[in-house]
Amino acid sequence: MAASYRYDVEVLHLLVSPGHAYFGRARDGAADVPTTDAEQVELVAGKGVVGDRFFGKAAHMDAAVTLLAVEALEAMAADLGTAPFDPLLTRRNVVLRGAHLALLLGEEFVLESRGALVRLRGGRPAHPCAWMDRVLAPGAHAAMRGRGGLRCRPLSSGDLYRGAAVLHSPVPLDPEQAGAAVLRRPSRLP
Repeated sequence: MAASYRYDVEVLHLLVSPGHAYFGRARDGAADVPTTDAEQVELVAGKGVVGDRFFGKAAHMDAAVTLLAVEALEAMAADLGTAPFDPLLTRRNVVLRGAHLALLLGEEFVLESRGALVRLRGGRPAHPCAWMDRVLAPGAHAAMRGRGGLRCRPLSSGDLYRGAAVLHSPVPLDPEQAGAAVLRRPSRLP
């Protein structure tokens, strides 16, 4: 990783679920699958979050770990005039506060948590599914476009913990933009 910019962030949630909850028709309701909001998760290089539904799945290697800025959910709730959303309903693995994720598309970056370092590569946006209208609020699917998070490939193995963390980025980020919708890949900051 080239020049590194350091940002203090907070890991609010670490979601692990061995099964898919949102498939089929939304009107039939979500599947009842065990879901854990863990204090700590183990990431394995090239495979994902141990115990998660995408772990080791070839089709998801470049998108095995999903990150979401909680500010995006807060902005969506404000836009829709609703109460705050439960971040776990988005089914993203890592929910962060203070993380401007959009500029990390295609970049290698590090999350440091309790001294442990996990290298990730931002693969592609985590687009929302139509289920968001059912589980969050009517209109949430459209409101979440461009701020659904980032799908990543873990490049190193290690643990992530809830609580204070540091995001090491090769590009400058703007934490004030963590909740902003990005409908196309943004250019890097000056």
